[in-house]
Amino acid sequence: MERPTSTAQLQDGALAGNWCLDPRRSSVEFTTKALWGLVPVMGVFHKFSGSAAVVPCGQVRGTLTVKTASVDTKNTRRDQHLRSADFFDSDNHPDITFVADAIQPFARRVTVTGTLSVRGRSKRMSLDATASFGHDRELCLDAEARIDRADFEMTWGRRMGVGMVTAVEVHLVFTPPAPIKGAS
Repeated sequence: MERPTSTAQLQDGALAGNWCLDPRRSSVEFTTKALWGLVPVMGVFHKFSGSAAVVPCGQVRGTLTVKTASVDTKNTRRDQHLRSADFFDSDNHPDITFVADAIQPFARRVTVTGTLSVRGRSKRMSLDATASFGHDRELCLDAEARIDRADFEMTWGRRMGVGMVTAVEVHLVFTPPAPIKGAS
C-alpha cells in the first residue's frame, strides 16, 4: 500500500499539531568560497532549535533558531572571526532565525516561504525542500539555500576575493505531536 503524500496528509488534517525539532538528529551546515573562490570553507552550527505548528486545514507555521556562537569550521581562529562584528556579531546578534509562514506541498517536495533574519536584518525567501516521513511518523525536511551575505551587511573580505554567497544545507527532523484524543 502506497503511503499518502504530504499534500494529502496536510489537506486531511493528519499532520495537525505542534511538531518539535529534534536537534540530535538534525543538522545545519554551510559551505562558502574563500581566496578568490578557490578554497571551500565548510562548517556547521552545533546549537539550534525549532518547532512547527500545523492546523487541521493544512496551514503551517514554523521557526528555526540557530545560535551564531555555535559556528564550527574546525579552525578556532576563523571561528572567532566569524563570531566577531565582521560577520555574525554573536555578542549583539546571538541568533539567526528563519520563520516559515507558508508551505506549499507538491508530492514529496515542498516550497517553504518565510523570513530569514541575520544581524537584525530580514529578507523574505522561498526554499525548495524534500519532505519525507521516517520511522515513528517523524517528518524530515531537507533543503539548501544560497545566501548572499551582502543582504545582511556581512561584506567583510569582498575586496579580497572572499565569496559572498554561502550555501546552507539543513536536514531537519521533526517529531510528531501526540495523537489527538478521539481522532482515528
